[in-house]
Amino acid sequence: MSTPDVVIVGGGIGGLSTAFALSRLGLRVRVLERSKEFGEVGAGIQLAPNCTRILDDYGLLTEAKARGVVPDRMVMRDAVDGSELTSLDLRDLEREYGFPYLVIHRSDMHSLFLSACRDAGVELLTEQRIVSYAQDAGTATATTDTGRVHQAGVVIAADGLHSVARRLFVDDEPVSSAYVAYRGTVPMTEVNGPVDLSEVVVYVGPRCHFVHYGLRGGDLLNQVAVFESPKAIAGLDDWGTPDELDTAFTATCDFVQQRLPHMWRDKWWRMYDRDPIDTWVDGRIALLGDAAHPPLQYMAQGAIMAIEDGWVLAEHAKRRRGDDGVVDWAGALAAYERVRPQHCRRVVLTARAWGELWHLDGVRREQRNVLLREREVDDYSFTDWVYGPTALLPEDEPAMFAPIPLTTADRVGVGPADSFAP
Repeated sequence: MSTPDVVIVGGGIGGLSTAFALSRLGLRVRVLERSKEFGEVGAGIQLAPNCTRILDDYGLLTEAKARGVVPDRMVMRDAVDGSELTSLDLRDLEREYGFPYLVIHRSDMHSLFLSACRDAGVELLTEQRIVSYAQDAGTATATTDTGRVHQAGVVIAADGLHSVARRLFVDDEPVSSAYVAYRGTVPMTEVNGPVDLSEVVVYVGPRCHFVHYGLRGGDLLNQVAVFESPKAIAGLDDWGTPDELDTAFTATCDFVQQRLPHMWRDKWWRMYDRDPIDTWVDGRIALLGDAAHPPLQYMAQGAIMAIEDGWVLAEHAKRRRGDDGVVDWAGALAAYERVRPQHCRRVVLTARAWGELWHLDGVRREQRNVLLREREVDDYSFTDWVYGPTALLPEDEPAMFAPIPLTTADRVGVGPADSFAP
């Protein structure tokens, strides 16, 4: 492929899903990955109906379900006493939204899109570390650290939390939450004690939480332990060490205590996001996924938002493709930017609010628990805005969600159900 129609910088889930979406239009797409090979690290991810709807459109849902687990319930429990606070009937949720809630290993989701791209003829290049971007009236370019220039009609930067392209739009840095995540996947044959793999469970506790659910058809148990790091707050370099992990969960119930020894203790992750921005497009260069809107993990929407971005972009490219196959990229990118930033802003800010609410202590924890226990199981008022088909709006309608200020009061005020849902 000498000169592709689209260059995508970043070979993660967002970049590959976008490449596949655009290739379905007959466009020539090149993906640039900085590593020596395409791959994905981490453990499980959750795919809500707003994502499985898109996988179904791509013809990939059946395979994704075969690689993952379709659970029956999502449950939130108090991490201190283990009691159930609220839940979602995920089978009823599927009837409500028309598509299932799915949990899958991140590497399995990545390989699914990678295979789809290969089958679609997407050009996949590795060891392409992009250091600069440029454009003129007709093309955009991404240049590597070796001086190689990749040129196309449009360049999509899906280059993650530390995006180089984002510097074209705003001079900002990732925002640290001072929380640290430990992960671990354990073969079910090695799990001591009963674990119900029909459930996705989160235990919320003072300045910590613990999540578990099944993967790979129930052969693996995925676990995530997240806690506030005193060393990170103090600005120390040795933040998040295993002794901090154990100390953070000392007041939690027996079930959580029994699971902690199974966490990977040789690596851990600091939790970051970025303040939302409304400008994602500069001429023929556009941001996508975590480059535009990296969230904290509390809504399990990070990978989903990136997949949504690619689907929306492809939908608008399809609408603006002429009989000669040429896309009006100015119009397509403008429509993409009209649709996505406000929705993603709301996800990012609501995720911050949920993190605060999950980690309450003392009287505020007790108040939260009372409110959660009063919620009706079939109340979907808090999920409609995110699980419903909000990714693509008619162009003659204004943005559905107004900007939400960054103050804590305004973030918590996105709605009582929004704030307390699992």
